[in-house]
Amino acid sequence: MVFKKDINKEYRKLISSSLNLAPQKSKSGIVYTLYSDRFNSIEVGFAENDKILKNKVLQSNSILLDKKKGKEQDLNLLIKTLNELDINFSSRLNFRYSNILIRHLSTLGWPVGRSLYKQRKIKKELSLA
Repeated sequence: MVFKKDINKEYRKLISSSLNLAPQKSKSGIVYTLYSDRFNSIEVGFAENDKILKNKVLQSNSILLDKKKGKEQDLNLLIKTLNELDINFSSRLNFRYSNILIRHLSTLGWPVGRSLYKQRKIKKELSLA
């Protein structure tokens, strides 16, 4: 019986030393979605404040679809999830625009706005009339 207690103690030491249970600090800021009509692409990202986001939009000549408060960790989680869904990105977190991408982003709670849905909604209303 003494042998069993020793194994239990050693097992607890191993488990407690291998797990890092301290919460990791993640930067708070703004998560956003940009659309480039020129390249027909969607860019997701994280900015620490509105000033940085405004400069980003001006430099890239893109349209800001939507933004919301979030953390840098949210962006990392989104990228990992989209990779699991076989949606790959090019440099600078640009994705080729598709309805499937927008649907996934919306389902995952990412800010996508409603400006890209307007055409679809209008077509549905005309077909129902």
